Amino acid sequence: MASVFFSYSHADEDLRDQLERQLSILKRQGVIETWHDRRIGAGEEIDKAISDNLMAANIILLLVSPDFINSDYCYDREMTVAMERHEAGSAVVIPVILRACDWHGAPFGKLNATPPDGRPITQAVDRDQAFLEVAKAVRAAVGRISSPSATPASRRDHASPLPTSRSMAETIFGGPRSSNLRMTKTFTDRDRDRFKGDSFEYIAKFFENSLQELQMRNEGVEGDFRRIDASRFTASAYRNGRALSRCTVFVGGDRGFIDGIAYSEGETSSSNSFNEMLHVEYDDQSLFLRSTGMRIGKGSNAESKLTPEGGAELFWTIFMEPLQHDRG
Repeated sequence: MASVFFSYSHADEDLRDQLERQLSILKRQGVIETWHDRRIGAGEEIDKAISDNLMAANIILLLVSPDFINSDYCYDREMTVAMERHEAGSAVVIPVILRACDWHGAPFGKLNATPPDGRPITQAVDRDQAFLEVAKAVRAAVGRISSPSATPASRRDHASPLPTSRSMAETIFGGPRSSNLRMTKTFTDRDRDRFKGDSFEYIAKFFENSLQELQMRNEGVEGDFRRIDASRFTASAYRNGRALSRCTVFVGGDRGFIDGIAYSEGETSSSNSFNEMLHVEYDDQSLFLRSTGMRIGKGSNAESKLTPEGGAELFWTIFMEPLQHDRG
C-alpha cells in the first residue's frame, strides 16, 4: 500500500477534503493510505509528526495555490524536502493545481502537474471531473512505483547519485540550455468561442452552488437558480420571501452588440441590454476575460485579465450588493 502525503495551506482545507473524498476508492481498494496534518493526535509533537510522515510517504501531493506559495512552512520546508526526495528517487511528487497562481517558476514547475495542462481545479466547469483526473494521476503513480521494473531508492548504487536538476537537463538535452523557451501562441475563433462557452458554464455552476451555500448559511434566505437554455440562466435571492436581487446571465455570439457573457439586473428574455459584460480577449500566451467596467466602474477590475473564476466572482459581487445593503 502506498502512502500519500498532502502538503497544503489550511486556506485550501475544503479543497483538500474534496480531493480526499475522490481518492476514497483507492483507499477502499487498499491501493493507498493518506495523511495530512489534521491527523496529528493530541499530545503529538507537530513538527516531528509532519516530518516523519513526509519522509515516509511514497507519493507527495503539493496542493498548489497562492496561499501555498505564500506559506513559508509549505514552500520552504515541506516542498523543499519533497523535491529532494523526488530527485533522489525515494518519492514521487505530484503538483496539484488548486487555484490560479504563478507556479511554473517554482522548483516543482518542471514536473508534469495535474489536472492535465495545469488548469486550476477551481476553474473547471465540472470540479468532480477535475478531482477525478488527480485521482487517476495518483493511481498511475502507484502503478509506477509498484512496477517490478522500478528500482527502489534503497537499491540504487549510491556511488552514482542521480543528477541535480541542472545536470539532469544537460543529460537529457545534451548540454546547457536556456529557461527562456516560451513561444507566442495563436488562438482561433473556435478557441475563443470554446473558452467563452466553458466560461459561461463555469459561471452558471458557480451561481448555482453559491446560491445553495448562501441559503444554507443564512437563516430566512432562499436562492433560486433557473437554467433557461444552453446560453442563459437566471438567479434570484429572497429574504423571508421578499426578493432582494435578481439577475440574468447570457451569452451573445453574433459578433455584434452582444459579444461576450452579459449580466443584466432582473429577469429578462431580451438580449439587447446589459449592466456588465465580460469579453473574451487574449495575449501571446493565454485567453482571458475582461470586463467592460460599466457596472463596476473603470479601475483595477476593469483592467484585469480575469479567469472564469474571476469573472464569476465579479458577477456574484454585483448580485450580492442588494443583499449586503439590506437590513431585513
